[in-house]
Amino acid sequence: MSINGKKTDSIYIVDDDPAVRDALSVVFELEGFDVAAYDSADSFLEKVRTSEPACVLVDVHMPGKSGIDLLKMLIAQNYAAPIFIISGQADIPMAVSAIKLGAHDFIEKPFDADTVVERIRSAINSSGKDRQNDAVKGTVAAEFAGKHLLTPRELEVLGQITGGASNKEAGRQLGISPRTIEVHRARIMEKLNARNAADLVRIVLTGEVEVG
Repeated sequence: MSINGKKTDSIYIVDDDPAVRDALSVVFELEGFDVAAYDSADSFLEKVRTSEPACVLVDVHMPGKSGIDLLKMLIAQNYAAPIFIISGQADIPMAVSAIKLGAHDFIEKPFDADTVVERIRSAINSSGKDRQNDAVKGTVAAEFAGKHLLTPRELEVLGQITGGASNKEAGRQLGISPRTIEVHRARIMEKLNARNAADLVRIVLTGEVEVG
C-alpha cells in the first residue's frame, strides 16, 4: 500500500482482546500506517509466511500460544521486524524476560496513543541499527549513562528489577520491604531520566540512554 506515491509502513497487531485490536488499529491507521490485526498467534503465523510487516505488537497473554511463545518462534526464525510486547503493570517481569529473549521493547497498558506511535516510529526507523546490536540484547550493559549517579544499594535494586524480580521478590533478596524497593525504583528512574519501566529496562540491557 502507498500514500502519495510513498510506501506505507505496515504494522501487525496480535491480541485476543477485540477492544485492544480495534483501538490500536484506529490509532495507527490515523497516523497513516497499514494495519492488520490478528486474534491469535496461529492466525498471525499463517500471514507471516507470505509477508513481513515493519513492526509487530504482541499481547503477552493469549489463549493457545502466548505472546512469549510467539516471540520465541519469531526470534528463532531471525525475524527482522522489531517486536513489541503488550503487557499490564503486573506483567513487567515477564516483559523484562521478553526483551532478554529478543523483543525490541514493551508497551504497558493502559497506554498513551501518542507515546505508542512515537516509539513504534522510532523502532521502525532504527530497526537496521537494532539488528546490528542484537548481540548485546539479553545482557546487562557493563556501563550505561548515569550509572555513576546510582548508589550501591540502587544498583542492587536495579539488578533485581532487570532480572525480572517483583518488588516483593527483590525485597526478600535484599532484606528490605517491597515499599522500599518502590522508593528505590522511583529514585533510579529519576536519576536515569527514565520515563517508564520500559525505558529503565532498555537502559541496562543496551546502555542506550541520555541523561538530561
